[in-house]
Amino acid sequence: MSPSEKVIPTLNPVYAARLNHRNNSPHQKIWEILDNVFDPELPGLTIWDLGILQDVQLVEGEDSSDSIWRIVVTPTYSGCPAVETINQDIVTTLNDAGYLDVKVDLVLSPAWSTEMVSPAGKAHLKSINIAPPNEQDQVCCPKCESENTKIISQFGSTACKAFYQCNDCFETFDYFKHF
Repeated sequence: MSPSEKVIPTLNPVYAARLNHRNNSPHQKIWEILDNVFDPELPGLTIWDLGILQDVQLVEGEDSSDSIWRIVVTPTYSGCPAVETINQDIVTTLNDAGYLDVKVDLVLSPAWSTEMVSPAGKAHLKSINIAPPNEQDQVCCPKCESENTKIISQFGSTACKAFYQCNDCFETFDYFKHF
């Protein structure tokens, strides 16, 4: 590849804005604790890397004993069956770390999109045999990286995924749909 053909990787602007917000938060310890909360349907993928963890806020009460931690999450789609488990996992994880007053707020705005998924999240999806979302919907096989793939079903193991097959290695796999 010639120097003029090299592509400089950049962060998606939506993910970059999320990362900037997180990095400038005064509550870094809480963000780090929440890095131990995973999507129950995608083994090993954190709610941060999936893009559903939006904000961490300390809501001050009239005195310090009335303060509550507000954790803001956006579901991948409304009606996602994993939301209840994720919300409980957030509360349990923070309670186990000594933060007892926790409220999880589910928000639909901004609406979740695959542009919120971190680069590490996309790499993790590929590592568990799920083709990561692609803005051009160019679905590459997560095993052999071939672009020679075909759709088998618009719905895979969950509604946010489609089921594909590679025409080169014949592997079947889920593709995390681009939203």
